[in-house]
Amino acid sequence: MRNVWIVSMAVVLGLMSGCAQTGKGNALNSTSERRTQGTVLDDKNIEMRAQQRVAEKYKSNVQVNVTCFNRYALITGQVANEAVKMDIERIVGGIPPVKGIANELQVSGVASKGVRSSDSGVTADVQKGFLSSKAFNRDHIKVFTEAGVVYLMGIVTHAEANAAAEIASTTAGVQKVVRVFEYMD
Repeated sequence: MRNVWIVSMAVVLGLMSGCAQTGKGNALNSTSERRTQGTVLDDKNIEMRAQQRVAEKYKSNVQVNVTCFNRYALITGQVANEAVKMDIERIVGGIPPVKGIANELQVSGVASKGVRSSDSGVTADVQKGFLSSKAFNRDHIKVFTEAGVVYLMGIVTHAEANAAAEIASTTAGVQKVVRVFEYMD
């Protein structure tokens, strides 16, 4: 089983590096990326390890997403109670090299597949709105949507954050915008 896991990880990492090096505006494009290549890889590893550890402990009793940018982890989804919410934060915080956590888990029932599908559409619409902006580079901002709430992550200036939040807040289907930014100025 361990060998299968190692081979799977090698394939995933190979695919990630292959995808990251193609096209304009990719995650590892040194002219647009504000994170080092090592940090980008750390972020992907944190997301995968966090999802795996939460799934191992809680199986299907929770709906948890972990999104990471510059080693800051955003935890979203639904859990049964406050104790589970704090335990998941502890699990994610225990993964090196996580340097900060925004725990946005909601104590409620698990969101339906329809809501999650709608969230994917909202994320795509926000990203599409970013394409026309000249106020910031869309590659500097990661967008994640959970139950109509759009989370914006990245390393940005205050002006870039304001422009991105304005676009997100005026996108159809967005209930609320939460900024989880690191500011450069």
